[in-house]
Parts: sequence; C-alpha cells; structure tokens
Amino acid sequence: LLFPVSNLCGKCRPRDTDLLQPSLNFLYWSLHQTTPCSQQRAVAVLLSNVSLLELLQKVLECTWLWSPPSRPAYLSSEDALLCSGWLLVASLLLYQHRYNTEVHQTLSVDLTEVLNAVIFRNKKPILLLVSIMQFLRAVLRQNFSSSLLVIVGQNTAPSATQPQPSSLQDTALHPLAMQQVFSLVVSLQNLLVHKDLLLSQAVVACLETLVEYLYVKNQDVALHVASQPWHRFLLFTLLSGDQKSFLQPEVLRLMTLFVRYQSSNIISQKEISQVIREAAEANIAELSEATSCALHLFLSQV
Repeated sequence: LLFPVSNLCGKCRPRDTDLLQPSLNFLYWSLHQTTPCSQQRAVAVLLSNVSLLELLQKVLECTWLWSPPSRPAYLSSEDALLCSGWLLVASLLLYQHRYNTEVHQTLSVDLTEVLNAVIFRNKKPILLLVSIMQFLRAVLRQNFSSSLLVIVGQNTAPSATQPQPSSLQDTALHPLAMQQVFSLVVSLQNLLVHKDLLLSQAVVACLETLVEYLYVKNQDVALHVASQPWHRFLLFTLLSGDQKSFLQPEVLRLMTLFVRYQSSNIISQKEISQVIREAAEANIAELSEATSCALHLFLSQV
C-alpha cells in the first residue's frame, strides 16, 4: 500500500487536504507500526518517491503562508495537514539517519521560521506546535547535518561589531545563535505553564534535546542554560494548583534534566529527598506508564 498511497500524495496539491491528511497519516503510521525488518524498506520506498518529497516541501512551506490573523480555536483541516506533514518529515529524518537510506530529493527548511514558530507561537494550535517541536528535536539530535535536509536562513559569520565573547559562542553553536537559544528556552518555559499534557511532554523533550545539543557544542553555555534561576520558579509553578505531587511526568523529567547538569541552584537535596519519599509511599502499580518511565530515569540519574 505504501506505493499507491505515496504516489497518490505526489499527484496532489497542498490544498487537497481531505485526501492528503489521511494519506500522510497512513504513511506516518506505516513507518512507526511496521515490523523492524520492514521499516528499513518502508523508509526506502518513501525516500525514493521524489514527487512525495516535493509535495512535503510545499506542505512545510504552507506553514508560514497559512497564518491568518484570526486563526480559529479549533484545529482546521489546513492545520491538521501541516501537523501530519511535520510529523512525517521528522520521522523520515529519524529513520533515514538510522538506516543511512539513500536520498533522492532533499527538503529545504528555514531554521529562523521554525524557531520563530515556537518562540512567537502566533496563535498556532497546540498540536501544530507539538509537531514542529518534534521536527526541531529531530534536527537537533542530528546536529543539523541530515543528508535529507538543507537548512536555510542560517546565521552567517558573526559581525565584527558584536562583542567578542558573543561572537565566539555564536560560532560554536552554529547554525543557532545565543539570542535564539535564550529566546527558545524562555518560550518553552512559558509553554510549560499552560499545563497541557501533550504540550508539556513535547516541551520537556525539546528542552532536553536542546541542552544535549548545547552540551556537545559548548558545555559552558549548556550549563548556563540549565542553571537559569527562572527554572526554579517554573518548577514550583508546575507544582501549584491541584497536582502538588512531584510524581508528574513533566516535573520528574525536568528535575532529571537539572540533576544531570548539576543545577544545584534549581533542585536541592531537599527536593530530591521529597521525590524519593513520594515514590516510596506511592502505589507503583497505579502510576501511569509516562510517570513510571520518568521516575525510573530520575532515580537512575540520581
């Protein structure tokens, strides 16, 4: 079925949302739900279809074109198609890298537009933000060096008028700039305050990947980002309200991040002890799978 469905997609235009959106969803789930031995073949089939990749290029570009000032509160058919497009491309990046699959057609993405979509949001639906963050995680994990992807809108060499320390940091973090990194971190923190489960999971995962990327590029910058005092305020904001327990997946993963990068000004021995005490008193069998995994990672890190 991958052959006819991918060929059908290649004959469509981005405006054919009723046909394209379920078709792209089918391709996405075919990649994720197939057996491991068939996954490599599925990736090869999709990456060899030049018409499909050209269609995906147009769909991604529509993200910046389909942004009316008064976006509806619900997920429109256009937004749903954009979600499917970004998720499929993120998956193709992941599996192309895993299997080193031959690429017949590259995709071009403006990094500034992607970052601004998260930083400024511009009333984009939560599901679309989550999909774009999945893509951002994929390119960060691959150090912006995927053979499937061409990054445009990159920062050029730092200007001579900039302070020298900032120039050195921007060069080390290329294609990101320090200002973009801090703007992105602040925006991710603000998105976490919404306390939407799906959004929280995506935001924490994106923050984890971003700090990992920074640590490889420049350890001082990564540790500086991980130890921002605002993180502590964010942590206790997440603990306010009805759910005051530390045993929330996004809270546990955030604390794991701070422990990993030794941000003792954000999480103290007192908070670590409280998590362990709550875990000891909890009925482990009643915890959700997400909470159990997050708790396991936290305890392992400690």
